[in-house]
Amino acid sequence: MLAASAPSGIMRESGAKHKGLIEIPSLSEENEVDDTEVNVSKKKGDGDILKDLMKTAGTAKVREALGDYLKALKTEFTMGMILPTKAMAVQELTIKRKLSENALQIQASSPVALGVRIPTVALHMTELFDTAIEQLYRIFTVKDLVQKFSKSSAVLEAEKGGKFQMFDGNITGEYTELLTNKKIVMKWRCRNWPEEHYAVVALNFVPTLEQTELQLDCEGVPICEEENMKFCWQKQHFEEIKGLLQLTTLNG
Repeated sequence: MLAASAPSGIMRESGAKHKGLIEIPSLSEENEVDDTEVNVSKKKGDGDILKDLMKTAGTAKVREALGDYLKALKTEFTMGMILPTKAMAVQELTIKRKLSENALQIQASSPVALGVRIPTVALHMTELFDTAIEQLYRIFTVKDLVQKFSKSSAVLEAEKGGKFQMFDGNITGEYTELLTNKKIVMKWRCRNWPEEHYAVVALNFVPTLEQTELQLDCEGVPICEEENMKFCWQKQHFEEIKGLLQLTTLNG
């Protein structure tokens, strides 16, 4: 059973604050989210109006959050990778946070303001490549090279505001900044992330002695996708790009 601890609401007329409890006694992926039972209770007091609002508009928002939760549990990552086992436990913690951290400030005489924030993390990774900075930059901005290292179809418009799709559409986004041979900034999302949620990925190209250092900074990664994001960049980007560079050298 999932439970959100003490969501609260305030009566505009009296200024009185009321606390209650939201419980989901039975949650199963076999049932439709709209059929999920959501129990709303309150502590003693005259907050029945708030309780009624929570049973209608509040319940709808709770079910919406549960829908995202179940979708994330069932969806495989981009290239068929199953979510790590520990992510399942993290997901349960995440839904509890969604229900408890987003306190509902409800006023009886005005529309109900409800919302769900997505807990996120930031990542920083660095990698050295045995190639010139110009070649590494091209690998991220030339369609043919992207398709070679990703071993899948891609669509690229490598200009500010241009869209991109990689790994057969499992990764999508938009270029927000391009400084030739220096920096690429993108809005970046995976297909199984919550709808309309994007992370911000910045790639900085730093020349070193006979090598190029790539610095990756990523903000806004859903907390349940942290390990998947690291895997995606380390295994499906960095290591595949190094393999492409070796092949290019051999064929050169």
